[in-house]
Amino acid sequence: MGPAVDRGADLERLARGYRGFARHCAAGGSPVYARICEEVARDGQVLGLVASLPRGNKRRPNLLLGAVRYLGGPVQGWGPWRAWLVGNWERVRRVVMERHTQTNEVRRCAVLLPVLAGVPGPLALLEVGASAGLCLYPDRYRYSFDGGAQVGPAGSPVLLECATSGGVPVPERVPRVVWRAGVDLNPLDAGEEGDVRWLEALVWPGREEAGRRARLRGAASVVAADPPLLVEGDLVERVGAVAALAPAGATLVVFHSAVLAYLSQERREEFVRVVGALEGRWVANEGWRVFAGWENAEPVVETGFTVAVDGRVVAYAGEHGQSLAWV
Repeated sequence: MGPAVDRGADLERLARGYRGFARHCAAGGSPVYARICEEVARDGQVLGLVASLPRGNKRRPNLLLGAVRYLGGPVQGWGPWRAWLVGNWERVRRVVMERHTQTNEVRRCAVLLPVLAGVPGPLALLEVGASAGLCLYPDRYRYSFDGGAQVGPAGSPVLLECATSGGVPVPERVPRVVWRAGVDLNPLDAGEEGDVRWLEALVWPGREEAGRRARLRGAASVVAADPPLLVEGDLVERVGAVAALAPAGATLVVFHSAVLAYLSQERREEFVRVVGALEGRWVANEGWRVFAGWENAEPVVETGFTVAVDGRVVAYAGEHGQSLAWV
């Protein structure tokens, strides 16, 4: 009797998670993913398949959705999606087990730029949870804030647009970056087509899809032409050693976007201790619940991100970098 109750509780937890993600997708402009996740939460067979995956990050909705898309599965609606998933479950399972959720949304550089431009340079950038390292090149992209004049190298294939409010200190030029490195459990190669396709598969279908895909491809071409140092490993365990490689005379900036939500509370606290002991600056761009105890942590928009420098909240951002409101 006990195991049956445990399984029932496990399935209900999964269902709650998918219902919550459905609301997130609806707010994020992907109604088709919202509908699919709502139906997953009601479907005992599909929930059972998800429950056969290891507990933790492998059961996350965005990983499952990305795996289906990566394999060419349909995203037009629940019926075709469900039939394809059930019929191709072993293929989907292999991708889920091999891959990680590591969306590399390059537009987040737009909400990081005003912060980075305020740090005395030149800069040595170290991103934890770097994926393919697309966000390690804020100096190689063009920016337009509120439709204004563009900032950044004129020849860049990537234009990042961002709406601002609250007196954002929009910079007149991009910072000078002399070193860039990343840490990731599974670093991706921007010059490898399979890895870029995986990043594309993690883009939600919806109103922003075309723009996000174009920016991703453009950024991947920039990174592939001049690859950064990407180190495989746990971010808590490796950040100190990689930071020690930064050149003298440059200001170290350790940063991350939508990464620490995948860590347990204990590991987050350990990361804060480790990064706090480094010589340099720490920039966080995360969902506000990651550091809910910080003063001014909660943004007005539920799905918004909170931007902080050395643990002090300075702004609220759209989760894909589309907006920035200064505190």
